Amino acid sequence: MTLHLQAVGLSAAVALAVGLLGVGLVMWLSRRSVSTAAIASPVVVVLAVGAGVYASSRAMFLQRADSDTVLLVLLAAVPVAAVLGALVGRRVMAADRRAAAERMAREQEARAEADRRELVAWVSHDLRTPLAGIRAISEAVEDGVATDIPAAMRQVRDSVGRMGDLVDDLLALSRLQSGGPTLQMREVDVGDLVSDAVAGLVPIADAGEVRLSGAADPGVRAVVAAGEVQRAVGNLLANAIRHTPPGGEVVTTVARAPGSVVVTVQDECGGIPDEALPRVFETGWRGSTARTPGVGAGSGLGLAIVRGVADAHGGSAEVANVGGGCRFTLSLPVEPVTRGAP
Repeated sequence: MTLHLQAVGLSAAVALAVGLLGVGLVMWLSRRSVSTAAIASPVVVVLAVGAGVYASSRAMFLQRADSDTVLLVLLAAVPVAAVLGALVGRRVMAADRRAAAERMAREQEARAEADRRELVAWVSHDLRTPLAGIRAISEAVEDGVATDIPAAMRQVRDSVGRMGDLVDDLLALSRLQSGGPTLQMREVDVGDLVSDAVAGLVPIADAGEVRLSGAADPGVRAVVAAGEVQRAVGNLLANAIRHTPPGGEVVTTVARAPGSVVVTVQDECGGIPDEALPRVFETGWRGSTARTPGVGAGSGLGLAIVRGVADAHGGSAEVANVGGGCRFTLSLPVEPVTRGAP
């Protein structure tokens, strides 16, 4: 009886000691790899139980060969435990990946919904301003208060033009983001596209006393949606002109890169805070918490359209602070990517 109690006590002590060491090992592994910890867990259990049983057998059995037999039987269970742990580990990792994917999807859906709500609020605000102006002018004309009718009509025309630009931007962004029809691709000289975009914005640059200059490698051709690319470059130029002070310069370049065409637009805006750089291409972002456009301000959709055009072509749109301004880079593959607008 005494021998039996001693064996039980020894078995429990050894099993506890090995078990505690095993728990510590599993916890350490779990901080680095959940699957590895899952594999190690059943092995630790087998080793703890086996150590306890072996210790008690050495205390109880008279023959060493008997205790060695027990040890071999227990050791044979270790590979089985490892296989079981591997199966459990795979299931744990699969469940963890599914949970992570579902969590990411929920987060993306929540961000998208928040972006939609914010965009509706911004667009409503931006439409309300010209509408209020049109209403005020029409009431002044109706009441006979406005004496310069041609000037009043010009103000109405300008307000309608701003509303039309905003609606056009919304339609363009919706087309690019909706996964709609495939873009109409054709081979063009990208330098010519950029030159046309620059020429179209010369009057605006002159009005703001901003110089436009640039250069293009000869014969830079690519298969792109010409209208969309020209619109994207025009948006980059308009943004650069808008934020460059009078007397400043906006430089546009077109260059080849391995497998792609790179268009850069560099301004003298003074730079963008580093924490704001990741948000520059977000829909509706203007760099101001007030969200109130001033004279000549954009809709906040132009740079989002640039990214949409880049994504639709399988390219990229980036921004970086350079010197006293910002450099926007639009990279487009030379050959079309087999995909439609995202």
